[in-house]
Amino acid sequence: MTTKPSSPVLNERAQHLLRVLIERYIRDGEPVGSRTLARDAVMDLSPATIRNVMADLEDMGFVKSPHTSAGRMPTVQGYRCFVDSLLTVQPLDGQDVQRLRNELNLDLEHKDLVERTSNLLSGITRMAGVVMLPRRKQASLRRIDFLPLSDNRVLVIMVINEREVQNRIIHTDRKYSQSELEMAANFLNEQFSGKDIAAVREFIVADLQQTHTDMNNMMQAAIDIAGQAFKADDQQEAEDFVVAGQANLMGFRELCEVDKLRHLFDAFTQKREILGLLDQCVNADGVQIFIGEESGYNVLDECSVVTSPYSVDGRVVGVLGVIGPTRMAYNRVISIVDTTARLLGAALNPRD
Repeated sequence: MTTKPSSPVLNERAQHLLRVLIERYIRDGEPVGSRTLARDAVMDLSPATIRNVMADLEDMGFVKSPHTSAGRMPTVQGYRCFVDSLLTVQPLDGQDVQRLRNELNLDLEHKDLVERTSNLLSGITRMAGVVMLPRRKQASLRRIDFLPLSDNRVLVIMVINEREVQNRIIHTDRKYSQSELEMAANFLNEQFSGKDIAAVREFIVADLQQTHTDMNNMMQAAIDIAGQAFKADDQQEAEDFVVAGQANLMGFRELCEVDKLRHLFDAFTQKREILGLLDQCVNADGVQIFIGEESGYNVLDECSVVTSPYSVDGRVVGVLGVIGPTRMAYNRVISIVDTTARLLGAALNPRD
């Protein structure tokens, strides 16, 4: 679980009142007054004592008042204290675990399984579910071949690593003959066989393009075609994560303002901020929780993100998580995310 800078030490009474206040606020979404807190806390404390404790908690930054006459609501620091020190994580009931196991124990393609997982996270939590596509091991180019098709189209056949074969069709600026394509393939195989595909792509689109005018016709043909082939690969890898349930966020009062929703939906569409946050969690140990501005992205200042990495053959290949308001049921969401990550990893593990 994410560890943030330590907060001021609270005595047992203050911890109990803070926990009760946050649980009530998560449930109702309304500032909690002293009378309500006294009733929920089930402690023999006078209203004046409770008000004094609340004033101390406010001075220390754990709670705040939206206005003078209102009750208190938790701050990011208050939520952090709650999650790190006061929370009892609620195990998933058998029905939810079985539902997840049934849905994820299917013989689906990886992308279909990831889409199913994001929909499950969204459906169970009623928030947004995000799942990174599994990242494969380093992809080395073993061989590339080109076959001419009609209408300036070329079939690209790439052998990746030991025996993974990828086929795709690209559109070229002109028609290439079979001999030109064979020469182009021979050149690329001689130059790049055994090299990492990402490095090959970077070399082609950067270094070789800069010296394009100095190449002979055969080299130009090879680079032109390879540029199209690896550009297609870029487009395929651009779908780094799948998200479901964005519309669920409209149901939370603190997120339903038009500007907030627009910025959030833009972030889901453009993916840069959310992918950056997920990337931070790839090498993390277990569940990570980012509350409000802890994410480092302004668009998520009113949100919390709960993530967990998932593994295949003991190697972390991706991250999944839930995005919702800071007022989320952390005790349940943490269990859902953790359990789903384990089940997704099990479903992705190769079967004998």
